[in-house]
Amino acid sequence: MLRVYHLLIGFILLILTPIVFKFVHPNSSTDKLQRNPVRQPKPVATLTQTNSASKPTEGNIWKSVLGKTATPPGWKVEPCEGNAPLLCVSSQGKVLGTVEMQVYPLANQPNFQKMLVAAGIPPGAKVDLQSPNYQTQVLTALNAWVADHYAVLSKDRQSRYGGISFSPQPPQQVPFGMLHGMRYGFRGIQQGGKVYEQNLGYVAFDGASLYVIHTAFDPAAKTGKFEKVENFELIESYLSAIVADLRLPK
Repeated sequence: MLRVYHLLIGFILLILTPIVFKFVHPNSSTDKLQRNPVRQPKPVATLTQTNSASKPTEGNIWKSVLGKTATPPGWKVEPCEGNAPLLCVSSQGKVLGTVEMQVYPLANQPNFQKMLVAAGIPPGAKVDLQSPNYQTQVLTALNAWVADHYAVLSKDRQSRYGGISFSPQPPQQVPFGMLHGMRYGFRGIQQGGKVYEQNLGYVAFDGASLYVIHTAFDPAAKTGKFEKVENFELIESYLSAIVADLRLPK
């Protein structure tokens, strides 16, 4: 009888213990889990889609200055993806070549500063892009820049290639957006008359920076080049129209 009585007391305590524990310890771990549920991580697939959708081109100057693009039939011209200052020329989804644009702040161009002074534009002179006299002075300085550029390239080609002759083209005045610029170029001719390289460039000055556009058929170049000379020669006749429609100065 006594044993049955002990079993009955044990059974009652077993039932009452969780109730008493919850009353005495209201901040139990079970309640904490209910009030502060674990945050589920964002699905990996969603994160991947978000990252892959972004294609930054904000560092590519062509994105902000490119205007109308005259092209050969079936060709497409648009800023290349990424931050490099390259314009991609493509056909049927394949990139045929690129055109590079570099911007050089005047403060970092001491040689060109001297050319401006020699042309009659002293440091700190007021920029007047509408003045015919100012435009003439800028073009004089740009002509000097092209001449110096040719001298440097000629010396470089003689030291590197030896048997290739440097054949420069006379620079020509061209519209560079709303600026007045110069078009220049040269060929590297192998013995026997075969063209080893062919380069085309444009240069302009907006009073604060020097803009240089360049492309080439050049086996040694890494960017701003076309793999096939026929593609380079075809885009060459359209590039002046593209440069003329640039949104410059900004």
